[in-house]
Amino acid sequence: MELQPAVKKETGNVALGTGIGVLIMFVIFFVLHMVLPKDLPFGYSVPFDYKVILGGIGGFIVAVVNFLWMAITVQKVTSMEDEKLARQVMGASYRNRILMHILWGILAFVLPVFNAAAGIVPLIIPSWYIKLRGIFSAGKGG
Repeated sequence: MELQPAVKKETGNVALGTGIGVLIMFVIFFVLHMVLPKDLPFGYSVPFDYKVILGGIGGFIVAVVNFLWMAITVQKVTSMEDEKLARQVMGASYRNRILMHILWGILAFVLPVFNAAAGIVPLIIPSWYIKLRGIFSAGKGG
């Protein structure tokens, strides 16, 4: 099965938007790291180290792979004639993509090379990006 041009284009758009969102997240981590005192109550502080960068990169990869997987599934399902089978394929894809998110979340929390927050935040960026893009393009007629 060859990827449709629309799938390639939208995956590229989501990757770009997610990448920009991750860079903004890095800036926020850095600014909070610089302005907040290191001795916050309960031993909290905002780090900015390689763990934040690795968490953001890992989260970015999972988020973009999730979108691509969904787009490929939709492309596959739209060519199916059996509606029941199409629903099953879409449901299986959804469950597996959620499982991928859960597994990544567990790894981001458990493995000491990742900052958990920096690993999880990128998973919600594609949704925000798609919604914001829809809002800003609504007035343009497309």
